Amino acid sequence: MNFKDFPVQALMDITSRPELVFVKGAGSWLWDHNGKKYLDFVQGWAVNSLGHSPKCIVEALVAQAPKLITPSPAFYNEPSIRLANLLTAHSCFDRVFFTNSGAEANEGAIKLARKWGKKNKGGAFEIITTINSFHGRTIATMSASGKPGWDVMFAPQVPGFPKAQFNDLASVEALVTDKTVAVMLEPVQGEGGVNCATPEFMTGLRALCDKHKLLLICDEVQTGMGRLGTLFGYQHYGVQPDVMTLGKGIGGGVPLAALLARAEVSVFEHGDQGGTYNGNPLMAAVGVAVIEEMIKPGFLDHVKAMGTYLSEQLTKASGELGLGAERGIGLLRALELEDDIGAKVVNYARDNLATASGWTGTGLLLNSPRPALLRFMPALNLSKAEIDLMIDGLRKTIAGVRT
Repeated sequence: MNFKDFPVQALMDITSRPELVFVKGAGSWLWDHNGKKYLDFVQGWAVNSLGHSPKCIVEALVAQAPKLITPSPAFYNEPSIRLANLLTAHSCFDRVFFTNSGAEANEGAIKLARKWGKKNKGGAFEIITTINSFHGRTIATMSASGKPGWDVMFAPQVPGFPKAQFNDLASVEALVTDKTVAVMLEPVQGEGGVNCATPEFMTGLRALCDKHKLLLICDEVQTGMGRLGTLFGYQHYGVQPDVMTLGKGIGGGVPLAALLARAEVSVFEHGDQGGTYNGNPLMAAVGVAVIEEMIKPGFLDHVKAMGTYLSEQLTKASGELGLGAERGIGLLRALELEDDIGAKVVNYARDNLATASGWTGTGLLLNSPRPALLRFMPALNLSKAEIDLMIDGLRKTIAGVRT
């Protein structure tokens, strides 16, 4: 089928898309409308934690859909109860509120912190965030984000989000006033370039929040659900936050996210928080399937092993190709390029790799969040062979771009 046969003009034009339509996925692979096969190291920006269309998710949807799709969040439903209990049983949190996206979960965390500040800190409302952070695309979460340029894109911003330097504890403390209620950060800044918090920074933030009676909020939309080799990113650091948000990987590809908090921080009153689809049984059943897969013996060990192997292979390839440093934790990794060729690398790997170089795959999907950086977010259950194939494709792509 020709791309021109797809009437894409009906879709609002909000990003530059290549002229291909994906029609099928399985594991680490995608197929487009022409049958071309792509090795996917983006996975919907770390969304497809178990790869494309995994059996456990398909079975959960098929089993739940005939029973109940949504009864309204005004009532309990069994899958959401199961998922909430699984999340609290395997974390340091006591309460869960389900949402449909990570941005919505972060919006809920902001509201919860401000409510807590009203009840416990004389109306304190400011939440310290970090430069180059990314917390979502609502007006409030864009205001909380430290992404360059977002302060003027939809001005005026929501006030109350002073920005500190990431991994600089002194810059955080310098912003603390009697208006401060919380500190909010990603343990690893994904969109910011896979910038990892140091253990000292995370430990210092916990102590700083305790000292000033502030909430520590971990945005784990990208780092949660096994991505760092621990079920939740904060567990990698051995630091317990007061509030955590999840998204992306928790649904394994379906719209599901969550706001978690300790019992004493869960101060919402009836009517403060809600949402039409929040915690619907169809999505919650998928969340149950995803977390049950991740807590199976050996799953997280595999993530750690594949993360180490991917890091080693990226470092080796970088040395051979004269590229920059590799960094990351688990299966959230980045590679610095020698200059601003990220977009060229992404396009070449997707469109020209196989025909130009004879690569044994047919197409390779990569991500470049910064002009001189590649980010790797593969399925958590990928194989060494798939890593090797990607590395081979990366080598050939760099060579092709330089030609």
